[in-house]
Amino acid sequence: MVAVTTPASDLRPVTVDLHHLGHAGAIAAHLMGDVIVDPGAELTIERVVDAVGDRTPRAVLLTHIHFDHAGGTGALVERWPEVEVWVHERGARHLVDPTRLLASARKVYGDYFEQLWGRVIPVPEANLRVLEGGERIGDWAVAYTPGHAQHHVSYLHEPTRTAFTGDVTGIRMNGGPAFPPTPPPDIDPPAWHHSLDTIAAWAPARLAFSHFGQVTDAAHHLELMHEALDAFTAYSATTDATGMAAWIRAWLAERAGEDAVEAYSWSSPFEGMWSGLDRWRRMQAEAAAQRS
Repeated sequence: MVAVTTPASDLRPVTVDLHHLGHAGAIAAHLMGDVIVDPGAELTIERVVDAVGDRTPRAVLLTHIHFDHAGGTGALVERWPEVEVWVHERGARHLVDPTRLLASARKVYGDYFEQLWGRVIPVPEANLRVLEGGERIGDWAVAYTPGHAQHHVSYLHEPTRTAFTGDVTGIRMNGGPAFPPTPPPDIDPPAWHHSLDTIAAWAPARLAFSHFGQVTDAAHHLELMHEALDAFTAYSATTDATGMAAWIRAWLAERAGEDAVEAYSWSSPFEGMWSGLDRWRRMQAEAAAQRS
């Protein structure tokens, strides 16, 4: 296993726009020297390869295993067989054998799966560094940050104080509002708030996230996420999937203008946002009933 230390000359996080389905500013990968964070889907993996250039990456760091973040990982390992892949312990087995993950996804996407994400190639177990959260490895600190997904971790590159946060710090475009993507099955607002506090405790100078890019107003961004998570959770209890999607569009238009609404929708379709919160609420009710 390698202890990844980034050369001082490369201490600059680079955002790679993956142009997923032709949309600029929807899904990003990030590079920190010869480390790749969340390479995205196999469909767009050549953009990552082009950005890496002649270097051989030492590690691929996954915040979580959703296809828009991690789907192309196996293709990168095929290209660079020695590369190490970091992943939380709850996601590791699905990288080695993605059969169940693919079966579940194809129930949602059907025949469009390959058109959206491309191939999902298994990652050899020997390439994995399995994480729990709390590790310090070379220049990197790791935190377990559930709320969006049970297998979500975030990474702090300590020399630059850059936190790579996947989806737990939400979606934010061009300095607009930040809000939480809440598809099923793992949404957990209390855990999500705790994860935001975990990242705040790092006191990062910069956040780098997949939807989309980088921000330097990290403390303000985290405050926006706390507020939005509370608002989305509360409204979801009063409506259904259609009503939630309409409310999100209005919420965004009020804060960022009508032109921003479409750009945000490319990162996380609004029609899927209600069901994750509804599932969490039903699970809470069932647990309360069992205790009574």
